[in-house]
Amino acid sequence: MQTENYMDEFKDSNSSAISIKEVVWALLVIAGAIYSWMHYSNLMDVYEVGILIGSTIGLIALGRFWPSLQPYSLWVAGLSIIALWTYNSHGNVITANEQAFFLKFLVSSQSAIMWMSALFVLATFSYFFALFAKSDYTAKISTVLVWAGAIFGLVGMMVRWRESYIINPDYGHIPVSSLYEVFILFIVLTALIYLYYEQKYKTRSLGGFVMLIISSAVAFLLWYTFDRGAHEIQPLVPALKSYWMKIHVPANFVGYGAFSIAAMIGIAYLLTERAAAKNPDGVMATKMPKLSVMDDLMYKTISLGFAFFTIATILGAMWAAEAWGGYWSWDPKETWALIVWLNYAAWLHIRMTKGWRGKPMAWWAIIGLFVTTFAFLGVNMFLSGLHSYGEL
Repeated sequence: MQTENYMDEFKDSNSSAISIKEVVWALLVIAGAIYSWMHYSNLMDVYEVGILIGSTIGLIALGRFWPSLQPYSLWVAGLSIIALWTYNSHGNVITANEQAFFLKFLVSSQSAIMWMSALFVLATFSYFFALFAKSDYTAKISTVLVWAGAIFGLVGMMVRWRESYIINPDYGHIPVSSLYEVFILFIVLTALIYLYYEQKYKTRSLGGFVMLIISSAVAFLLWYTFDRGAHEIQPLVPALKSYWMKIHVPANFVGYGAFSIAAMIGIAYLLTERAAAKNPDGVMATKMPKLSVMDDLMYKTISLGFAFFTIATILGAMWAAEAWGGYWSWDPKETWALIVWLNYAAWLHIRMTKGWRGKPMAWWAIIGLFVTTFAFLGVNMFLSGLHSYGEL
């Protein structure tokens, strides 16, 4: 018994040891941060330098916590560098897009985002085909498609960041500033959060359900692009020219992404429960994760989303104090953010104190998605206020 305990301790200590691969990863991230500071420090204030340092430390930690993030980041960095080098070689966006085939059809911001959209829609069909055809190989291909879509999505954002400065230095901004840009952010973050839990729980059966919400966001993004021309880079309104945006918006959309995943798992839970009752030997009953696993995953994703949404709300209040002179003004966007926060706080409170599980919590997670969607989109469409710059 003592030997077994010793071996367990040895395994734990060994797994916590830093490998050569992790050291190389950390050095590459630090090198990238130093390069960014050397070339763009003249565009940064002291707060943005702090964000750069914090992002560097955070990315190193995330890469160690989730090793799959390391090759993902390297792919994004490699393709982004190729695009930026091409732009630097041609001098401006129009010339580069006309003369550089690889850039025009693959890694310019708009091309990368179109590839992202196609890959996620394809992954949606592929996951469902894999589920009902009971094809493990197709399921693995589906995962590859999601990884590729997430790569192209983030590449599109990184290149768009540079394009905004090439078009006009006064237009330059981090691409989390417009409704178009945050939809891309939502898609990429939701995909990455899903991929993490797919690996952790070792199941691909939920992929099609999660991809449905991502494909819905893709459909909106495409409509917003072709009907409203939202992809065109525009100058920022003064309220958005703040370092707060760089931390408030990503934290917010980690919350939105996690809440969306929880809702889609809730739908999968309800369909699986119903299918199992009708046909215990059917595909849904035999290939989907156990109901207890889906219930636990709903809890994990809502907990993650709630933590980040809480941080985002606090950061938003601090930003409001700096921009408008008060932490809270009961603006429609702020009010609905509070409603979202209270909804998920109640969800977690009921689960932890009353022990609610299963069907009622799944329904609640689904209803929560509608509440969150209205806070995200409905306020922009139907209400106005201090956040009116986000209108459709």
